[in-house]
Amino acid sequence: MFLETLLATLLSAPAVPAPSADPVKPVLVAQATPAAKPAGEAAKAPEAGKPATPPAATPAPATGAGTPAAPSQGKAAEATPAQGAAPAAKPAPMAPEVKSLVDRMQAFYEKTGDFRASFRQDYKYKTFRRTQTSEGTVIYKKPGLMRWEYQKPSARTFVLAGNKVYAHDPAAQTLTVGSVDTSQLSASVTFLFGQGKLADEFSITKGTCKDCKGTLLVLDPLKPEPRFRQVRLEVDPSTAQVLKSTVVDPDGSENAISFLNLKTNVGISADSFKLDVPDDTRVDDFTKAKKQ
Repeated sequence: MFLETLLATLLSAPAVPAPSADPVKPVLVAQATPAAKPAGEAAKAPEAGKPATPPAATPAPATGAGTPAAPSQGKAAEATPAQGAAPAAKPAPMAPEVKSLVDRMQAFYEKTGDFRASFRQDYKYKTFRRTQTSEGTVIYKKPGLMRWEYQKPSARTFVLAGNKVYAHDPAAQTLTVGSVDTSQLSASVTFLFGQGKLADEFSITKGTCKDCKGTLLVLDPLKPEPRFRQVRLEVDPSTAQVLKSTVVDPDGSENAISFLNLKTNVGISADSFKLDVPDDTRVDDFTKAKKQ
């Protein structure tokens, strides 16, 4: 399925980069030590928030809900709510039909050790009134390994390995490395990892959609969320797999990721997440302290 929401929410999570040191020789992305499990088991990606879910092949939604994005150099957003912040709203009881589907969906991903799928990403820019479409493949393996291969409109690769994010742009001959605090990811992403409870963070209702291929679940955050306004999941009622994830940005733009031919528990190797780049690639590693 997605990730934030897939990388949406996933890489819309606050990055924690430090100023860059001198460029270093590229290295393979090995399986990172999994980050500590978030408190309360609690995604931008892929996406989902902007793949994850979802990192990016799209220029503007770099920090949106499902779009994988290259790490930024700015100071990470504060994880602790500001003093006097509005408390989370109390969720209304879910309808029995909705609760049953949500429970089955969470159970499905808790039992999923890995998956691979093709994806189509449609980012609708509200301000510019246009849509940019990207296509590629995504693979995931527990704990915390994800790789997005963008094929159209241009080739780019994004790898999430533990608490690091790697973004390779072959056309620009650059590899960017940044940090991501996985403890700050939304449950709209982490439930794909078998963590996080959607009902703890969202009011979940059944939506109406004439073009949906599955049951539409509408997730409204229980407390103010700066990264996204709403998450919508189209869920196959028979398998409980997420067919499509749509993250609505604060400005009303929509980042939708559809997952095609999703296969679970296929035995994906950790080597599949290694990123081997040409020797002449420039490496910007924001996880290293600046030399004094």
